[in-house]
Amino acid sequence: MTSSQIAPRASGVAANLPLMLCLGIAATSCAAHMGIIYTPFLVGGLMDRYGFGQFLMGWFASVETLSFAGAMFLFAPRAHAFRPRRMALVASGLIVGAQLASALTGFWPLLLLSRLATGFGYGTLNTAVNVAAGRSSQPERAISLGIALQVILYALLNIAVPRIGLVGGVAAIFVALGMVSGTLALGMFALTDARADSSAQAAQAVPPIAPGGWPVLAAMALFAFGTMAIWPFMERAAHAIHLPDTTYGLYSALSMVLSSLGNFTLSWFLARGGRRGLLEWALMACGTMCAVLTLVDSQIVFGVALQIYNVSWYITYPLLLGLAYAHDPHGRLAVRTTGTWLVAQSAGQVVAGYMAQRTSGYALVGCLGMATCAMAVGLIVWFQAGLRKDAISAVPATGTAR
Repeated sequence: MTSSQIAPRASGVAANLPLMLCLGIAATSCAAHMGIIYTPFLVGGLMDRYGFGQFLMGWFASVETLSFAGAMFLFAPRAHAFRPRRMALVASGLIVGAQLASALTGFWPLLLLSRLATGFGYGTLNTAVNVAAGRSSQPERAISLGIALQVILYALLNIAVPRIGLVGGVAAIFVALGMVSGTLALGMFALTDARADSSAQAAQAVPPIAPGGWPVLAAMALFAFGTMAIWPFMERAAHAIHLPDTTYGLYSALSMVLSSLGNFTLSWFLARGGRRGLLEWALMACGTMCAVLTLVDSQIVFGVALQIYNVSWYITYPLLLGLAYAHDPHGRLAVRTTGTWLVAQSAGQVVAGYMAQRTSGYALVGCLGMATCAMAVGLIVWFQAGLRKDAISAVPATGTAR
């Protein structure tokens, strides 16, 4: 990577982001990740109603995330040329239809087809998020502020969804998620509907992605494989220590509020140039909590660990994307990085389902998360050392940065 390939970004307190852009990113990102966030409730509901086993439920979660990833890899090569608003609105319609279809059936093949459709919709939405953020002055700040706003809604839904499930079962949860996705589409009108300059001359001016970005992809793969392997079974892990669904929902809601505060704080630090060491600490904290969540038998310790897990996850994600934008400011590597997250998560969920079914527990799954996060930290330290070396070599002899 050379400094000539990095587009100038605004920095410091002068780097203002339009409020409407942040709201649009928040609405789109919220809708894009609802499937992942509420998979534990769907998995638990389907297991209770239809008697599906853990291995099948691992595939249920993985099919959606693989489709999510497939959409992002499909769009990644031309990500800079898309219209974010149009992508988001079309994807929302697809998601609403698929969620409503899921509510009508317990037939396994049809459930998988509905997950393919929702996953493709989520991938299209998240591509729109990355493209819109990439056109702002500070992409990682835009994503961080979007996360801070979206998890406020997640906090409310984490209280409501378990109660909806108690009253109407898993079918009611599918319907509720579809209705929320449709409502969030109204916020997507805040995204731009313009393409980046798509003239032939401008297209030729967009350089190919510089080589050497693979450590970002590998770090995201390790992070997602380990920390998201346990996610579909988090509600089941809570059940194992006799934690009721409604209490688990309250703990999850609190973790979302704290995650919102964490991302507002992160945005404040990023606006002032502070970040050194934060990614490594957040990543290792998340991995450690994976182990704690699956090893403890105390409901209070589980609740505290769930808070740290969520806060650290939501800090790690935008910072990892920040490394991708630093390497490729046009957003193509960021889209691939998110796609890599989903492929790795899909693999982790299948492995987790197999391990849980074979061992009748989740302890090994949690320890796996801690180990993969430790490996990701090593990659990030090495990659960031290379970024600093490139930055130093880019400073002219006069001592002023180009």
